[in-house]
Amino acid sequence: MSLDDPVVSVGLREYLSAVATELGVGLESCTIDCDLPRSAYLALDWRLDRFPGRDLALLWDERHGWSAAIETHSGEDLIVLSYLGGDSVLPAPDTVARFVAALRAGDHSAGRPDPPALRDAGQGLADDLRPYLV
Repeated sequence: MSLDDPVVSVGLREYLSAVATELGVGLESCTIDCDLPRSAYLALDWRLDRFPGRDLALLWDERHGWSAAIETHSGEDLIVLSYLGGDSVLPAPDTVARFVAALRAGDHSAGRPDPPALRDAGQGLADDLRPYLV
């Protein structure tokens, strides 16, 4: 499978659009990196009470799935707070929204602290994204 597989690129864009819509933001808040491992960034206009000066973002990659992170002030890598976990790197958009809602509500038990190893990069992602193709 090539990195420019249209099923993966279109399917991933549609999946991210569904997640963004569920969170009340647009696809313009997303960036996608199609290098292996494929990954995405979803900017949110929210802050957590425990980090009042830092914007919240969601990160996704094809090995670990979703994580919530806060922006840094220095342009360094984001600081991951929690990984969603579960059994899929592509959980339903409402599952991702519930994860974010729990974090915003101060639920420190939401997610897990370490990255789950859900799959190898480049393996079977096209098949999992087919339902998101329009």
